[in-house]
Amino acid sequence: MKILVTGTEGYLGSLLPPLLLEKGHEVIGVDTGFYKSGWLYNGTTLTAKTLNKDIRNITKEDLQGVEAVVHMAELSNDPTGQLAPNITYEINHKGSIRLAELAKSAGVRRFVYMSSCSVYGVATEGDVTEESPVNPQTAYAECKTLVEKDIQPMADDNFSPSFMRNATAFGASPRMRFDIVLNNLAGLAWTTKEIKMISDGTPWRPLVHALDICKAIVCTLEAPRDIIHNQIFNVGDTSNNYRVKEIAEVIASVFKGCELSFGDSGGDNRSYRVSFEKINTKLPGFKCDWNAQLGAQQLYDLFQQIDMTEDMFQFRGFTRLKQLEYLIRTQQIDENFFWNKK
Repeated sequence: MKILVTGTEGYLGSLLPPLLLEKGHEVIGVDTGFYKSGWLYNGTTLTAKTLNKDIRNITKEDLQGVEAVVHMAELSNDPTGQLAPNITYEINHKGSIRLAELAKSAGVRRFVYMSSCSVYGVATEGDVTEESPVNPQTAYAECKTLVEKDIQPMADDNFSPSFMRNATAFGASPRMRFDIVLNNLAGLAWTTKEIKMISDGTPWRPLVHALDICKAIVCTLEAPRDIIHNQIFNVGDTSNNYRVKEIAEVIASVFKGCELSFGDSGGDNRSYRVSFEKINTKLPGFKCDWNAQLGAQQLYDLFQQIDMTEDMFQFRGFTRLKQLEYLIRTQQIDENFFWNKK
C-alpha cells in the first residue's frame, strides 16, 4: 500500500514510518520542519522520503497514487493552541479538512485521522466511550471535534475515514517530547531528583505508549474496510487510566531516590476516564504492549544510556510551545506560521 503520512518529523511521526516500511508498505512523509532540532537519540533504522511542506500547501499532485493518508501534522497540545488560537483553527481544522477533501478527490481510499481523548474534556459519569458526548475545553480539543464532525459526512463507498482518539501519549521517541505528563515527570525525576506537583494529582488521565498508537494505526490501515469505515476508536487500554498522582508515583518507584510531593487542587479541571473496549474487541490485531511502569523503565534506561543532562531536558526542541515561541521570536516563521522566505 502507498501511504502518505503527515508529521513524519514529529514525536509519533518519527516512529510510524519504520513500522510501515518493515511491513512492506511504500511511505511518503510530509512535514514542515518546525521540530527538526529536537533529536534526542538515533532510534530509527528506516526513514521515509519526506516532503518539506506545510499541510496547507499540499496539492492533489502530491497525493497521486496514494492509497491511504495518515494525518497527524497539526499544532499539538493545549498550550500551543492558547498561543495562537486563530492559527490553530487555520491549521488543525481548516487545513485538515482541506487535506481530506484533496485526498478524496485524488482517489485516496483510506484516511486515518489522529484525534484525541481530550475531546471529552471534563467527564464525571464513569468511563466515556466513543458514543459519549464530547466536551472540549481548549482550542486544540475543539478543533479535533470539528474535524471529526466535518470529515464524517465525506465517507462513501470510495473514501473510508477513521478517527483515532488517542489517550495521552508517553514513551521514548527520537523526536522526543517532554511536554506530556509521564515524559515530563520522568525528565524531572532524572534531572532534579524531585517531582514537585503543583496540584493534588486527583484528575484522571488515560495513557497510551507512542508505539501502541503506531500499532493501532497499522492495524487500522490493514483491517477490512467494513471494520474501520467512518469509525471512531479510543486508542489505549482501560487498565491504563491513571490519576495524575498515580503516574507520579509510578515514576518515583522507577527513578529511585526521587522526592515526590503534591500541592493543592490545581486550575486544570480536565478529568476523564476512558473505555477502550471497542478498539480491543473490534480492531483485529490490536492490544497494548505497554503500561506506565514499562514506559517509565524505558525512559530511565534511555536517560542512563544517553547520559541525559538538564540542558537536554530543558531544550526548546523537546517542548512544542518553547520551540514555536523561539521560531516566532527569531522571525523564522511569520504571523500565519509559514516559514519566512528571507
